[in-house]
Order: sequence, then structure tokens, then C-alpha cells
Amino acid sequence: MSTTMTPTQLERFQVKLLKERADAEERFAEFGVVMSEVRAARSGASADDEHDPEGPTMTQEWSQRSAVLADARAELSNVDRALARIADGSYGICSRCGKRIAVARLEARPTAELCIDCARLVG
Repeated sequence: MSTTMTPTQLERFQVKLLKERADAEERFAEFGVVMSEVRAARSGASADDEHDPEGPTMTQEWSQRSAVLADARAELSNVDRALARIADGSYGICSRCGKRIAVARLEARPTAELCIDCARLVG
């Protein structure tokens, strides 16, 4: 089944997805630099932050930054899959049941691969 969206709708979603991708790439690059800084600080022999009551430990910092980096990586992957669906004509079609995904759902979540009914069943 191919999309039932108009070319104008598809273009609007493509622009929205490309903006989301640029934002995620920016976060990914920014946190990549921060991760390097935290990695360098963790490897320092004099960094005994595990006993510092004033702030988070390097381990906590690393965990938090790793999670943000993983989220940005996942977002990039989701956006790329959505852009591929626009390119192949399947954007807006549920990958589980084949029904149309409501435009309102795509407005809220442009990377959605499932219609709301299937998302409720799976999630």
C-alpha cells in the first residue's frame, strides 16, 4: 500500500523531519564533545570525585551523558527511517496493519511507524 498523502503534506513532513534530524545531529555532536571531556576527566589519576558531596560523580555524569547520546542516536535512526518511508512512498502507512496513520498522529510524532491502534497494542 502506498501513501495517500498529498505531495504538499509529504513535503511538509519531510521539512519537519529534516529539522528534527539537524537538531538531533547538533545534540549528538555537542554531547560527543562533552563525552570526550568526561572521559578525559575520568581517566585522570587524581580525579577522586566519588567522595565529593558537592556534586555528581564522574560515573553519574558519564551515565547521564551516555543516555542523552543514545537518545540522540536513536532519534537520528528514527528520522532516517521516516525519511526513507517518504522516499519509498510508504510514509503514513502503519508498518504493522497497513492502515493509514492519522495526520494528527504524524504531526505530533512525525517518525511514527504505527497507527494509534497498533501503537497501543504493541506499547
